Amino acid sequence: MAKIEINGALLAYDEAGSGSPVVLLHAGIADRRMWQGQVPALAARYRVISVDLRGYGESELPPAPFTHHDDVVGLLDALGIAQAALVGCSFGGKVAVDTALAYPGRVSALALFGAPVSGNEWSEEAEQLWEELVGEVDPEDFAATAAGEVRFWVVGPTRRPEDVDPELIRFAEEMDRRALAAEQALSAVDVEELDPPAIDRLAELPMPVLVGTGADDLADLRRLADRIAAEAPQGVRMPDVTDAAHLLPLERPEPVNAALLDFLP
Repeated sequence: MAKIEINGALLAYDEAGSGSPVVLLHAGIADRRMWQGQVPALAARYRVISVDLRGYGESELPPAPFTHHDDVVGLLDALGIAQAALVGCSFGGKVAVDTALAYPGRVSALALFGAPVSGNEWSEEAEQLWEELVGEVDPEDFAATAAGEVRFWVVGPTRRPEDVDPELIRFAEEMDRRALAAEQALSAVDVEELDPPAIDRLAELPMPVLVGTGADDLADLRRLADRIAAEAPQGVRMPDVTDAAHLLPLERPEPVNAALLDFLP
């Protein structure tokens, strides 16, 4: 693990391999450890950088206003990288898309797994699912909240907890407890958003875009994946991966790695 100062914050990252740069951006319920199944496979061909976004994992959170997409490009600058492929899961996919729109010349390709995009709104169906699967939780109780979020996202609406590897659930809850602390701290900081947001700008993405979801992820995200692939000029929609939900790269690394190795430049 290394740390580097980016826009006034120390960001933690790991680096492996050599070749064309690939930056891995984690989900909002996780940190850079979620890419443990991708790094060895990709590092055989690429220079792989997995980073904790500001405030998450082992990265710090100064109180000054910032944007995550500026941090991503700041990381590229600090590491001497002119252009990189960005691979994002969930929130990391949102950051990747925002980065590609704000700095299109710096992004050679996008690979998105279970990714929302800025400006997208959740459906009533998704909100109702939360009520049915999780219900009321005390936001100050990180353990209970993490258990609820992992039930919703990692198990997913179409599976039962007993259908999922208990070690995956344990690890996801441990990462999410740390992520919830990060989100609480981030709520006190001015995190600026891309303006205008990405949802109506997908046709502006000039680079190849791979989009995937787990078959057991939310219907909202599977529909959004269809839209991204349809509207991005070089969009490719990979088939939904069976027996996987929101943390697709962590839960099913083999099909994700195969798709990435086939797709990345």
